[in-house]
Amino acid sequence: MKPPESPAPSTPSTPPAPPADYRLLLPQGWFRILLDPGQRDKSVDALVERQFRGIDNAPHLKEELRGDLRRRAAKAYRSGGIELYLSLQAVGPFTIPASLLVTLAPLRHAEPLPPEDLARALAEDADDEDAGTPVPEVGVEELAAGTAVRVRRLAPQPGGAAPGAPGAPDGDHASVSVEYHLPVPGTTAYLLLTFSTPLEPIADAMAGLFDAIAGSLTWTE
Repeated sequence: MKPPESPAPSTPSTPPAPPADYRLLLPQGWFRILLDPGQRDKSVDALVERQFRGIDNAPHLKEELRGDLRRRAAKAYRSGGIELYLSLQAVGPFTIPASLLVTLAPLRHAEPLPPEDLARALAEDADDEDAGTPVPEVGVEELAAGTAVRVRRLAPQPGGAAPGAPGAPDGDHASVSVEYHLPVPGTTAYLLLTFSTPLEPIADAMAGLFDAIAGSLTWTE
């Protein structure tokens, strides 16, 4: 991740320099797809080969997965995505479907937007949503990387796989997402972590896992 840098004079009131990158701790079984066009296909191919290791009689399914992941990765990149992480953790014969999309979101403000103001704006937007849509939980939390805005949503989804997560169960379900909006030091941008899973019955446990991953984020020089 390369946040935009802006030169500033060296004075006592100068804000901290933008970090060069960030670091996240992911559980074993999560796979990273780099979204930059120069690296995207290589990352997708590595994931597909891993998923079909030892399986030689399903070329059609293999190419379907490859095409689907490439389309999702391209869409995420167009939206400002930097990295996409997919859960390949398995419990017995089942894969635990979950995803994390990391996005750099520059804001059009001359000054950094305080997290409290962003939380207020997101809460107001939630109040304006359709009456049939579950109201998201919006709050401000302190993480090692700084003050962040946390948004937890529950959204009814049609049958099929969850966005970004191969192996999701069929049938109607509610997708659970947890967003973390973290101000990038020394800039007006926010780093957005968007976690998602279709496993509503264990939503609290999955949200706890997402919170732990977000809490592990640190800025690097």
